[in-house]
Amino acid sequence: MPHLLLKEFEKGSKNSLIKKRIITHYIQNGCSTITELSKELDLSVPTVTKFIDEMCGNGYLNVYGKLETNGGRHPNLYGLNPESGYFIGVDIKHSSLHIGVVNFRGDLIDKKLDVPFKNANTKESLDALAGIIQKFIKTLSINSEKILNININISGRVNPASGYSYSIFNFEERPLAEVLREKLGYNVTIENDTRAMTYGEYLQGNVHGEKNIIFVNVSWGLGIGIIVDGRIYTGKSGFAGEFGHVVSYDNEVLCHCGKKGCLETEASGSALIRKLMEREANGEISLLSSRIREKNALTLKDVIAATEKDDVMCIDLIEDIGNNLGKHIAGLINILNPELVIIGGALSLTGDYILQPIKTAVRKYSLNLVNRDTTIVISKLGDNAGLIGSCLISRSRMFEEFK
Repeated sequence: MPHLLLKEFEKGSKNSLIKKRIITHYIQNGCSTITELSKELDLSVPTVTKFIDEMCGNGYLNVYGKLETNGGRHPNLYGLNPESGYFIGVDIKHSSLHIGVVNFRGDLIDKKLDVPFKNANTKESLDALAGIIQKFIKTLSINSEKILNININISGRVNPASGYSYSIFNFEERPLAEVLREKLGYNVTIENDTRAMTYGEYLQGNVHGEKNIIFVNVSWGLGIGIIVDGRIYTGKSGFAGEFGHVVSYDNEVLCHCGKKGCLETEASGSALIRKLMEREANGEISLLSSRIREKNALTLKDVIAATEKDDVMCIDLIEDIGNNLGKHIAGLINILNPELVIIGGALSLTGDYILQPIKTAVRKYSLNLVNRDTTIVISKLGDNAGLIGSCLISRSRMFEEFK
């Protein structure tokens, strides 16, 4: 049944566009009445009623009881039928990935976290990615024919509209999304990981009506997602948000982008690991010293765990990163005047250790008149922000223009 809807969307008829708008409305608003939907779409009640009846008959919408009113007839509440389609999201991290699936209503119904994955720019890594997704689909109890889309989060420069990734897996002249579509046999979209996290936080996280938001992803790298007037800002080519590559220091540290002095070289997870190893080599002691001396690769989870055990060196480094980050977030606040700044990514799991230095630096380096209406908080979704965002983007791409 769902594939018939997709075929109708591909035709681009007037009726299919109205159905897209109806589904988008229910994605963004949950249940509502025909009258409310009629006002939102600026269509007559009889016209909307005709579409609702048809979409209920086809299994895309359900009746969810009646709206309580003070008098008169109680109108029906309509919403998305959760079993009419499914959407898979994949969130690629530095050395693992998260993968999950949501139903048509956006409920996360299954997930696998920290699946081992070597995130390397090789064809073997791309094949391994496809294999993990195929294996996950086989474990699902749902009808695989109802999987309508798979979205994959990728770090770096990604153009979601064209399906091209320019930072990784860029082996062919064709879009990466098209290559993966052939490998998997399903429709595939791709998105920048930070924008996906931003979208997840916007729909199901720490956003409560705010429309102008900056999401800061402090993970192995550093990026931001920007929401302006309730819409994700992607820029002309889909590359907006490369906050980590603002040249900020004369430190001669080579960034992975090939340039020196990027903000990411002093305020990111990779910078934290580098500084930790440098300080240990200079004789300072950490709970992680034995791992470093034994040449065991350190992960951000190791650092976070040591921080939770009051490791002084790790705490000191995280506070230093928070201060560096806060200075530059202050600049963003001066420019964009957002209602809300959300600190997310792996290092956000250190909580107040990174949040308080950020807030202190923001107060010190931004204009009081500008920052007084800006709230700075830690991500509510934490390490799951990318996965939830990827799943929800997987769904939204089928029905709305995602910007």
